[in-house]
Amino acid sequence: MPELPEVETVRRGLAPVMEGARITRLELRRGDLRFPFPVDFSVRVDGQTIVSLGRRAKYLLIDLANGLTIIAHLGMSGSFRIEEGAAVDVPGDFHHPRSKDEKHDHVIFHLAAAGRALRVIYNDPRRFGFMELMARNDLDTYAAFRELGPEPTGNSLDADYLSRRFEGKSQPLKGALLDQKNIAGLGNIYVCEALWRSHLKPQRAAGTLVTADGKPKPELLALTTAIRDVIADAIAAGGSSLRDHIRTDGSLGYFQHSFSVYDREGTACSTPDCAGTVARIVQSGRSSFYCDRCQH
Repeated sequence: MPELPEVETVRRGLAPVMEGARITRLELRRGDLRFPFPVDFSVRVDGQTIVSLGRRAKYLLIDLANGLTIIAHLGMSGSFRIEEGAAVDVPGDFHHPRSKDEKHDHVIFHLAAAGRALRVIYNDPRRFGFMELMARNDLDTYAAFRELGPEPTGNSLDADYLSRRFEGKSQPLKGALLDQKNIAGLGNIYVCEALWRSHLKPQRAAGTLVTADGKPKPELLALTTAIRDVIADAIAAGGSSLRDHIRTDGSLGYFQHSFSVYDREGTACSTPDCAGTVARIVQSGRSSFYCDRCQH
C-alpha cells in the first residue's frame, strides 16, 4: 500500500488545489469503500470550505471550516486525480501504478476555487481505502490514532526514545520498526531501506541495539538517523518534483525515486566496496530485502 512519503506527496499535490476551495458537491457513487461512508456524509460536507490538508501517518486529513475533518486512507490501490475541463493529473507516482479507469471512481469532490470549477476524484479498484468524518478536536480519540508512535519526520523520534521501546525485546528489527505503536507511518519499503543504510539485518533482535543500562548503542543511533534520512529524502524527492511542477500543460510533478534494496533481489549491493547480493526473505508474511554481507 502507499507509504508515508507517497501519501505526503499526494497531500502536497492536492493542497494547492483543495486548500481554500469550497466543496460545491460531494458525489458518492456507491454506499461504501472498505467501510460504509459516514451517515449523511454529503450533507455534512456540501458547501464547506476546505481549510487545510494534513497528514497523520498514512492518513490524509481534510479539515473543513465547520470543524469537521475527513480522514482518508488510500488502502492498497486508492488514488486521487485532479480534473479541470479535459486536463487530468494524478498527484504522486507509486511503486505500483494507480488506476485511472473511471469505473473505479467512487468519490468526487466538486470544487469551486478562484472562479474555477475543479474535480478531485478518488479512484480505488480494490476498495480497501476508506473515508471517515469526525470533529477535528476529537482526532486524538480516533481508534487508529490513539496509540500511534511519533512521526519519523518529527523531533520526537530519537535514539533515546527507540531504546526505551526496544529494551529487552527479542522481536526482529523489521517487526519492531513496522509496529505503528513504535513509529507512525513507517512501512515495509522504507524499513528495508533504513536497515540497509544502517547496515543492520532485518532479523536482528531489537533489544540487541540497547545497552544493559538501557542506553542506545551506536548502531541504534545510526538506525535512527537512517530512518529520518530515508523518509526525508523520499519526501524531498516528491517535494522537489512538485516545486517545479508548472509545465506547459499545467500538470503537477510526480514523486520518483529508486530503491537501494527493496524489490532488488539478486542484484549487486550498492554499498561501496561490498561484493554482496541483495537477498529476499519473508517475515510475518512480508518480503524483506537486505544484503547478507554488509548488514549485520
